[in-house]
Amino acid sequence: MILVIGATGTIGSEVVRQLAAQGEKVRAFVRNPEKAEKLKGPNVELAKGDFDDVESLRAALRGADKLFLLSAGVEIITTVEPRVVEEAKKAGVKHVVKLSVMGADMEPGITLGRAHRTAEKAVEASGIPWTFVRPSGFMTNALNNVGSIKAQGKFYGPYGDGKMGLIDPVDIAAVAVTALTRPGHENKAYTITGPEALSQGEVAQKLSAATGKTIEYVAVPPEAAGESMLKMGMPKSLVDALLEFSGVVRAGHAAAVTGEVERVTGRKPRSFDGWARDNAAAFK
Repeated sequence: MILVIGATGTIGSEVVRQLAAQGEKVRAFVRNPEKAEKLKGPNVELAKGDFDDVESLRAALRGADKLFLLSAGVEIITTVEPRVVEEAKKAGVKHVVKLSVMGADMEPGITLGRAHRTAEKAVEASGIPWTFVRPSGFMTNALNNVGSIKAQGKFYGPYGDGKMGLIDPVDIAAVAVTALTRPGHENKAYTITGPEALSQGEVAQKLSAATGKTIEYVAVPPEAAGESMLKMGMPKSLVDALLEFSGVVRAGHAAAVTGEVERVTGRKPRSFDGWARDNAAAFK
């Protein structure tokens, strides 16, 4: 039995889908089973629970021999994930696959990277065999700009001309699923990217080609981007972390492209062109 924590998000739901498609028995840890009903299937069961309810976590871990661990938010990553790992050890889990972030191993790193590294160290200290999956930026983040693209034909960001090795969450999930289901990935960390590094201007060009409409990226100063995010109601801690990350991108430190997806899964990662064609309708 494989327990998936973070099962309802973009990556977690894809991990559940791919595991189930391979015939693996999956238990999805969810807050609201009614909203997670679409996850259920012949090989998938739901375990209702919450990080604050230790008994629900223990019940979900009972009988699980592997764990996929994904959470969001710096505080949750640094405080909750280590507690989950502690309970996983008590339950006899034999392998933890943790979703981390590209650059988590950098020193001193940025806030988000340091948070994930704190959780990674807790996994290492537990003695449970582990695999860390450290992806670059997600292709699906482009969907956050649907509103302004539909209304103005533009999207905005504080990334300047910096590039990222954007990756499809389907490929992120594929790496995690391979680590969960095949031997040889214990105690390894994989930094994974798509096949090319792209600036947001290049993303705009590719979206334009896929949709048949002109889409423009407008670079904005970090201060203005921060003010906009705060007005949207985003927590200041998250805004600060995102702006810190944008500085890394602008400086060119997120432009790496690795071949880890193909090395781990045996197939090449999806291109942004392919992703854009398949999702073009969302931007029209």
